[in-house]
This record gives sequence, structure tokens and C-alpha cells, in this order.
Amino acid sequence: MSGRPPYGTTVPGNRWDLVEPGDPARSIAVVVAHYEQPEQLARTLAALARQTRPPDEVVVADDGSATPPEVPPGVRLVRQPDDGFRLAAVRNLGVAATSSDVLVLLDADTTPEPAYVEQLTALPAVLPELLATGRRRHADLTDVPAEAPIEQAASPRALPDPVWLLDAHARSGDLLHADASSHRYAVGAVLACSRWLFDEVGGFDASFTAYGGEDWDFAHRTRLAGGLLAHRPRAVAWHDGPDAGLEPRDDDGRLGEAVAVADRGAAPRTGWRGLLRGPLPLAVTCAADLEGTALLATLDSLTASLPRTHLLLDDAQARTVGGDPRVRRPDGGLPPGTRLHLRLDRGVTGEPGAWHDLVHSLDGPQGWGVREVGPGAGLLRDVRLQRRAARWDRPDLAAAHPQPYAGLRPWQGAHLQAWFGGWA
Repeated sequence: MSGRPPYGTTVPGNRWDLVEPGDPARSIAVVVAHYEQPEQLARTLAALARQTRPPDEVVVADDGSATPPEVPPGVRLVRQPDDGFRLAAVRNLGVAATSSDVLVLLDADTTPEPAYVEQLTALPAVLPELLATGRRRHADLTDVPAEAPIEQAASPRALPDPVWLLDAHARSGDLLHADASSHRYAVGAVLACSRWLFDEVGGFDASFTAYGGEDWDFAHRTRLAGGLLAHRPRAVAWHDGPDAGLEPRDDDGRLGEAVAVADRGAAPRTGWRGLLRGPLPLAVTCAADLEGTALLATLDSLTASLPRTHLLLDDAQARTVGGDPRVRRPDGGLPPGTRLHLRLDRGVTGEPGAWHDLVHSLDGPQGWGVREVGPGAGLLRDVRLQRRAARWDRPDLAAAHPQPYAGLRPWQGAHLQAWFGGWA
């Protein structure tokens, strides 16, 4: 973690509604990803010249088009060789060519309305940990001239918007009530964040070399870093053509995208549920005197419910647990990708639903960063909020849940056979 951001403030949980958006002192760069779309690029660059908040920098990042695209004076062009589909890498290349405080990421075929830059950057300009996603609409823009006002030309040609995305934004209050699965509602063609946040999470994962998934991965890593997420419905940009989810696509392509996202993140609804591949979301450490039968029953109960768990055990505990592949030494700290850290001081057991309820009790917009696991049994911590609290030196950003969790049973010293048999 690189320390406090160079400007702005923060809020508890995901409460971006607590700040007044907009900061004219922040500089803004727009990065437009392009490949073989000269007419659409011309339309998008013309729209950027008509913004109510003109960007300070515009960079076109070209993914190896056969002919370099033409850009107007004042727009910078950067290029990479045509080595296949490398959208994630070319976005990183474009960002590297900027020096502004706030980044706007667009695709060449996605043309912004006049208030787009102003609306999309208003929150990242004051909340540097926030990732904002705009509203991408769809229209058939064939033969629409570059100089035509997009807000007038697109509406009569509108195509259906993805209903699942509209519903998600409505249910979540434009992501004010975002949870650990809300990274699915970030659309890479209409994103904005601070340059500090982009660098903090390492930009896009350039190992994505096929369509889809790089934006969900970026949004998930943003959240792990302590970030916030917001949808800005008045930041409208028009995609030339239908939503990709409505277009025919081969099964191998969909499979590859799903596996690529799951292997890189441990997020609900896009990560593996049981297979031990990719990052594991939960890391467990145990007090040194939690040993023997109590240790075995506790960890057997927990992993039966939550198999994707790192067990960070000392040498004696590791010998007791045996050759479980999830066991590792705690010396290196929490493994990458960990979302939750459970410290157990006493033996506890419970039904599968109890363990699930415990880990989900910190997953929400309220901003609870820690919860007691029964009287003296341990603590569950939200790693992302711990990071935010440490960044700003504000413990209140990872506040304790007001109620100890009561869904687990203290281990009463029974024999292990009693646990196996179901009467302990």
C-alpha cells in the first residue's frame, strides 16, 4: 500500500453520497482505446471537443491498427504492435502517457454526450479511492457524421440496453449499496478514477488477451485495495452497435472469459466456489493454544462450509491438521487476493449456514470492518476496510459491528468422534 492519496478525502463504507461532488482544481485526462475504427474514433474525438468540462489531456491508445489513426491537433497518439486482442495492455499504455489527476477511459466506438466528462469525474475528483462507471447506451450510429451532436443523433437510433445492468443499478441505488459482487457492474468503456488509484491497483491486467473480463478484474482489485464504486447515470456515452451480451458468441469464448476472471479473483458470483484455484477469499489464523481436538473440529467445520480458505498455521498446528493443501505458514502475511481475515482464539463449530452468515455479515455498504465471533472466540476483519483505515489513519473507517456473532457453538471438549458423528 502506497500511503495516503495526494488529494481529496474518504468516507465510511461506500457512502459516496456524503461528499459534495466536483473539484475544478483536478486535472483530467481521457484515454481512448482504438483498433481499426477510424470513423467511430473521429466521432468520439469530436464529442470530446464539445465537453462542458473539457479534458486537459486526450490520448488515443491504438492496439496495432494497420494504418495509424488520424488525430486532431492537441490529441496524443500512442501505439503498440498488433499482437492480437490486447485491450487491457493498450489502456495501460494510454494511461502511462498522461500526467493528470483523474483518468477517463473510453473506447473509440463509445461517444460521450457533452456533460459526460464533467459528470463522470465529479466523484473521483474528491474521492480518489472511487471508481466511477458511466451509463453506456446503445444505438446504430452508421453514417452519423462526426460533427453531429451525439445526444440528438443517437436517441432516434437507440437499441436495447442490457436489462440486467439497468436492474442492478436500480436495486443498488446506483451502486451506493455496492457489495463484494458489484464489480460486475463496472463497464470498461465508461470508467473514471484517480491516477493514484489506477497506479495503486496496478492498472489493468495485461495478461487478458481475449474479449471481456479485464474491467471486472480491475473493479474487483479496486475494491480489495479499499476502493469505492459508483454509477453515474448522467454520464452518458453511446456505443455504436448492440450490447455485446446480446450478440452471438461461441461457448469457448464465454468459457475462457469466465475462467480468466475466476482465476484472478476471489469475488462472489464471478470466482470459484469450491475448486482450489485462483486466490482464496478467506484467510484463517489461530491462537497458539488452539490445538488438538478443538483445532481439528473447528477447522473441519469451517472448511466443510467454506472450502476456499487459507489456513495460516504454526508448525505444531500444521502437523496436527496434516497434509491439507490449504495450510501455509503465516510469516508472509495475508496471501494476495484475501478479502476477509478470521482470527480464532477458541474452538467453535457450526452448521454450513452459520459460517456463511458470518462471512457475509461484513459484506455490505454499512462499513463494518470487524466483528466478534462469539464471546472471546475471535474476530473477523474486512481486509479492504482495514487497508482504507490504515491509509487515512482513521480506525472509524473499519468500525466494529455492534453485535457479536452468535451463530457458532463453543467447542465443549468432546471427542472428535462426537464431531464426526454429529452429536457435538
